[in-house]
Amino acid sequence: MDNRSEVRDFLMSRRARVEPEDVGFARGADRRVPGLRRGEAAALAGVSVEYYARLERGQIAGASGAVLDGVARALRMDDAEREYLHRLAHQAAGTTTGARRAGKPAPVWRPSPSIQWFLDSMQSAVAMVGNGRTDLLAWNPLGGALMDEMLATATSTPPNFARFIFLEPVARRFYPDWEAIAGINVAQLRTEAGRDPHSKPLHDLVGELSTRSDHFRTLWGRHDVWEHQSGVKRFHHHAVGDLTLHFNGLDLVGESGVQLTVLTAEPGSPDHDALQLLGGWASSTSRRKPPHPTDVEKTRRESGETV
Repeated sequence: MDNRSEVRDFLMSRRARVEPEDVGFARGADRRVPGLRRGEAAALAGVSVEYYARLERGQIAGASGAVLDGVARALRMDDAEREYLHRLAHQAAGTTTGARRAGKPAPVWRPSPSIQWFLDSMQSAVAMVGNGRTDLLAWNPLGGALMDEMLATATSTPPNFARFIFLEPVARRFYPDWEAIAGINVAQLRTEAGRDPHSKPLHDLVGELSTRSDHFRTLWGRHDVWEHQSGVKRFHHHAVGDLTLHFNGLDLVGESGVQLTVLTAEPGSPDHDALQLLGGWASSTSRRKPPHPTDVEKTRRESGETV
């Protein structure tokens, strides 16, 4: 696979990010490039300037794991970036395992009844299943209540977090840390592009957002990557106000390409109280409930819609 432009842009963006002083080099008055010079990066990686220049031109096929790890250390990559670099090298050499081939459509993931029962049994936590394209594929009642506005404004099936974040003005109120959330979302998409470089739905999504959002286009050009593992997210829900929730991304064994995200709050905390309030709001009969995943699937079948 010819991914030289992606390799070049990724390595150059990582090199530009490293401050010389942080790795023992003087900045000097004659520095004409942001971050490290190519020779400095090569020295830190333990390779010749000529070899490093080849890598940065995208000629990464055949690079050993030790060399890739040396480059990752030199450019101060985190675990997600290091994995992404190795994936690019495998793709260049045509040795990627488990990757979908070009022209082979990816199957549409839908929750089995038992998975949906499992999600619905979680009454004190938000539970959602998504994929690397940031589609929302399944959720429990609390998940539907939390993402009520995204589900209500969705223009695609399944609903998509990236479209909501960048194209719906309400997202800036819903996410108090919108700038950080936007950056993470784009980094997730970039990571998925490394996993599945032949995905037409992903290419279409990136093309749409690049056309419709200048901010998305800027963030996409940074070549950041990110793995959805654990952390804290803040929300401002239109019905219950502010919530700060802890999230964990959990792989579903045997369910390739999707991840379960569970958001919880410390018992007894104001955020836990707000989450309980959200649960009461979700079960209220005085409002229109957000669509359930099984309702979405039924509508899709009745309309003959395909994804």
